[in-house]
Amino acid sequence: MICRMDFSHWLDLPWSDKAIGLENFDSIKLITCGDFSINATIFNTWIVIALITIVSWLTTRKIDNGRSISKLQIILETLVIWMQKEAKETSGSASQKYFAMALGLFCFIVTANLLTFIPWFRPPTASLSTTMALALVVFLAIPYFSIKNAGVKGYLRKFIEPVPLLLPMNIFSEIFSVFAMGLRLFGNMLSGVMFAGILSAFIPFVAPLTMQTLGLLTGSIQAYIFALLALVYTSSVRAENEQLST
Repeated sequence: MICRMDFSHWLDLPWSDKAIGLENFDSIKLITCGDFSINATIFNTWIVIALITIVSWLTTRKIDNGRSISKLQIILETLVIWMQKEAKETSGSASQKYFAMALGLFCFIVTANLLTFIPWFRPPTASLSTTMALALVVFLAIPYFSIKNAGVKGYLRKFIEPVPLLLPMNIFSEIFSVFAMGLRLFGNMLSGVMFAGILSAFIPFVAPLTMQTLGLLTGSIQAYIFALLALVYTSSVRAENEQLST
């Protein structure tokens, strides 16, 4: 099997193309081995995962509870405590069940979105395949946590509440509400790339920098909303004793 690598288009500026930011990174194949290929979106996803892994390892390899706490450890501990608080307010006393998933989603999305400050980096969250994959994680987590909390009967009971007549509507709501999260994230991130490309055609250099700075804020907000909705959906079915305690 012969493998070929072509990174000639990976460093292309999104707003320098004739399509002013509408180029599809999913179609740019960087590594090809026979019928198997790695496109730019997957490669950028690996960069995000590698960055999160390296930063987490550097922070946790020498955890210190004394006075010599690093600034990076303080930042990450603040993030963890903040997310734990949000998880507890959303899902109640059993928030630790859902915390790891929500924090993982938040870290991935916010890191991918913040990397848009690099001019040539096209965030994987601007690809529908990535955002729908994230939505699929939440979609599979809902029955997993629901059955774990209240059993199969408890999970299925929610589809006939408040009346069995609403069964079809509740099923469609379960499916489309989750995948709407992926579409919302995709739309917001792609619109930012497109808008920066359009403005750069009229105001080169200044417009892209301004839009990327604004994208740091909107990208963080989108990551927070996605993680919060994931908490809401996955903790929607709980055991009766847990519901009473919250």
